[in-house]
Amino acid sequence: MEMLVFDSNNRKDNMVLKLAALLCLALPAAAATATALVPVEHFTEEDTYSNPRLSPDGKHIAVNVRMMRNGRMIPTMTVYSLPSLTLVSTIALDGFEIPADFIWQTNNRLLVRKGIEIGRRIQPRLTGEIVAVDLNGAKPQYLYGYKAFRQSSKGERYGDDYGYADIANIAEPRSAKVLLSTHLWQHERSALYEIDSYTSLRKEIANIAHKDLDFVVRNDGTPGFGWSYDDDNHFVLFRPDADGTWKKAELAGEGARYLPYRYSPDDRALYITFSPDGGPDKLMREDVATRKRTILAEDTVFSIGAVQYTARPVQPFAVSLAGGRPVARYLDDNLPEVKLHKSLSASFPDAFVNFINFTDDGERLLFSVLSDRDPGSYYLYDKKAGKAELLFNNMDKIDPERMTERLPVSFSARDGQVLTGFLTAPANPGKHKLPLVLLPHGGPISVHDEWYFDSDAQFLASRGYAVLQVNFRGSSGRGMNFRNAGYREYGGRMLNDMIDGVKWANQRPDIDAGRVCVYGASFGGYAALMLPVREPQMFKCAVGYSGRYHLPSKYSQDNIAGDIQAKNYLIKTLGADMKQLESISPTSLAAQIKLPVLLVHGGNDKVTELKQAEMMRDALIKAGHPPEWVLEKDQEHGFYDPALRKAFYEKLEAFLGKHIGK
Repeated sequence: MEMLVFDSNNRKDNMVLKLAALLCLALPAAAATATALVPVEHFTEEDTYSNPRLSPDGKHIAVNVRMMRNGRMIPTMTVYSLPSLTLVSTIALDGFEIPADFIWQTNNRLLVRKGIEIGRRIQPRLTGEIVAVDLNGAKPQYLYGYKAFRQSSKGERYGDDYGYADIANIAEPRSAKVLLSTHLWQHERSALYEIDSYTSLRKEIANIAHKDLDFVVRNDGTPGFGWSYDDDNHFVLFRPDADGTWKKAELAGEGARYLPYRYSPDDRALYITFSPDGGPDKLMREDVATRKRTILAEDTVFSIGAVQYTARPVQPFAVSLAGGRPVARYLDDNLPEVKLHKSLSASFPDAFVNFINFTDDGERLLFSVLSDRDPGSYYLYDKKAGKAELLFNNMDKIDPERMTERLPVSFSARDGQVLTGFLTAPANPGKHKLPLVLLPHGGPISVHDEWYFDSDAQFLASRGYAVLQVNFRGSSGRGMNFRNAGYREYGGRMLNDMIDGVKWANQRPDIDAGRVCVYGASFGGYAALMLPVREPQMFKCAVGYSGRYHLPSKYSQDNIAGDIQAKNYLIKTLGADMKQLESISPTSLAAQIKLPVLLVHGGNDKVTELKQAEMMRDALIKAGHPPEWVLEKDQEHGFYDPALRKAFYEKLEAFLGKHIGK
């Protein structure tokens, strides 16, 4: 195995050295002194650095750095020279706009997907705009978006783009050309454009009469597929004929799921995710000429999750599953990237090594290391030197040695369905019984809890609570059948699965079944208020954070009005029987919620409006069980301000301590 050298700034290595020194100097004192709690603010710290990308020649790195703008810390694209990490430029967007993602187009130029931060509990919303800029901030160019008339140099020629764009492909060899997939908001059409990132001149490559298509492009820059969903949320796939005419593909023989997403380096094969029967998605290689398929990776429980890619010519070399603890599954042991990944992984046995990107010559690699206890660190590996150097740490105040293991668990639901999730429990040297907090995830459809560092779970574990997270039916990561089993089951199987999870946990000798609380955000907030109705003896308290408590009102949200696809999706997943939805809304069942409740909400929440929390509060007051109430008028779907998040955690700690604590 190749010998690797690591920079001594690794915070884990430093912590081991520090602990060893302390133990040598003061064993009796250490044994006699109780360990102080990890400060609350360590868990509410933002990732200072995120989304790093190595330039094609390895001389620069672009990374989002949180900086104070307009009264709050906003991700700001920052470019550093390597290896010195000397600041080259800071490129700030307007207002609360952020560089949601960026790609090096050439050694000197970056393409940026613009987004806007709208809440801590949800991903930043992409605006559909694409801009380009040199690494020193010079020659900015607006390539596509609804502000094109004012901000693009070709604005008068093309006008505003009432649509959404994404980066489909970068020209080979590298040049100023980029392919953008575009979706027109007010028209049932999608187009693929080749655009010059310096002049913003466009050339149309494809135009198809279907909305929201994503294009799969060959390495030579020609489009091979376009895929999307129709108004009834059924998957549709388009292929071009020999004469270039695009036609909808017949999918009757393609199983429950067929999604091509990347061509092989020679364009003779496709990498696809495939499921013949709705079970977990497999990774397959399909020969373009013969349509013959070869399974590259599969699992009986989980779908294929993250994919690791080689240097150029790019191809997948490893995958990890979408559930449990991630472990690399290698596709070809002869590839040099496999040998490198194995060597790096051996140096970080308690974490997962994720390859971000190589330089074009394959001599340098940017990779991250993250785990259940460590929010993650970024490293630069130099092949010639055989050395990996630490660049940045996420949540730098977190000491992984003081965090706790997130244990993957599985159990059988009442109907025999095997369910999975995670149990995060504090160190328990006295072997006393631990109070339990059930932590349902949001969504709820096509979302799932993962093994990696979770601030909520680690904070609660640091305060002495065991934390259970259940990937109930409707969650992603296990195929279409498992996801679809959650449709119209908000008040049914989803809650049953969580209840069965608590029953399973309560049978463990380290869990105190008499001290259980539920705390959730968004859909998790809904679940937190419904579960005590279903199982009034199981839970001692409930915390709803940015929750939706009145289900029928989902149909009156602004982002649903006029959107046929969105409305049909709600009908499919939530149901449209308003009386039935009313009957499984916590606002209608407040008289049955007789345990202590804490409601937390933001006044500017556009995802679950403030009215949701107010209706729930008023219903509980009317029922004679007024909740504890936290309202932050300027916050949205989850609190941005670290000081307010700290205050919320302190409130949560006090509330849980009062009702199920020591």
